[in-house]
Amino acid sequence: MTDMLQFQRPIGDQLRQWRERRRLSQMDLALQAEVSTRHLSFVETGRSKPSREMILRLAEQLDLPLRERNHLLLAGGYAPIYAESALDSPHMAAAREAVRRLLTGHEPYPAAVVDRSWNIVDANAVLGVFTAGSAPWLLEPPANALRISLHPDGMAPRTINLGEWRAHLLGRVRRQVAITRDPELSELYDELLEYPCHQPEPEVEVPGPGSIFVPLRVQYEDRELAFFSTIATFGTPLDITVAELAIESFFPADEETRRFLLHWADDRKNSPPNNTMNGTASGTMNGAANGTANGRAAG
Repeated sequence: MTDMLQFQRPIGDQLRQWRERRRLSQMDLALQAEVSTRHLSFVETGRSKPSREMILRLAEQLDLPLRERNHLLLAGGYAPIYAESALDSPHMAAAREAVRRLLTGHEPYPAAVVDRSWNIVDANAVLGVFTAGSAPWLLEPPANALRISLHPDGMAPRTINLGEWRAHLLGRVRRQVAITRDPELSELYDELLEYPCHQPEPEVEVPGPGSIFVPLRVQYEDRELAFFSTIATFGTPLDITVAELAIESFFPADEETRRFLLHWADDRKNSPPNNTMNGTASGTMNGAANGTANGRAAG
């Protein structure tokens, strides 16, 4: 329903709103897109209908997600050009293989792939270090990484610096909502705000002495583990599903964590699978996200 209402809005209004969200003047955007300011003004006011090529050029300069580019094309009376494919479809085999290689290659450190709503698409087995002890319902498809991280039945009780980490995650989601204008993500953000937190939450991430990143500090059994993370995306995606995938890789932030993960990986090779850790991370979540992708593609 939200998408249909968006398509019914004049394309000029949508372009103007996106331009304002990007804090660009008409002259700024016109110069970047190599069109006249007068023509851009006519497009925004509805006095001129933009061509398909003009819509794509403006969308490129506005750095719009592929999903939003399709929305603009529909609003302008043109067919969308970017497909949204199910991850388990045959022609997505290359993407699935690339993701799996990244995840297994990152072991013995945790890594997960999430979609635009932070639903876990796939993960390596080491992610079980984070999910161990979480309520089973949080790990059922589609398992959401943010809910698992911040819910009191998830990682929150074991996150030693919960206030700091929560503020960091909420800041990321808030910026993502501003960029994508995704109503589903906005609802998730509002939900996360309601979760309790009994630690101070910094309004601004100010580094302390020697700090270079916000760490994630987690209690695992009788020890404290510390991590930092990096996020990777596909560099030249032409499919909406691929464009919206994000691969978050965690690295040990101290030597004790590094040694523990190496020993943990060795123990895992020599012992039967642990359902709590291995099954949740690599089996259930992988299936969950394929279902999510299928549902979105069908919708």
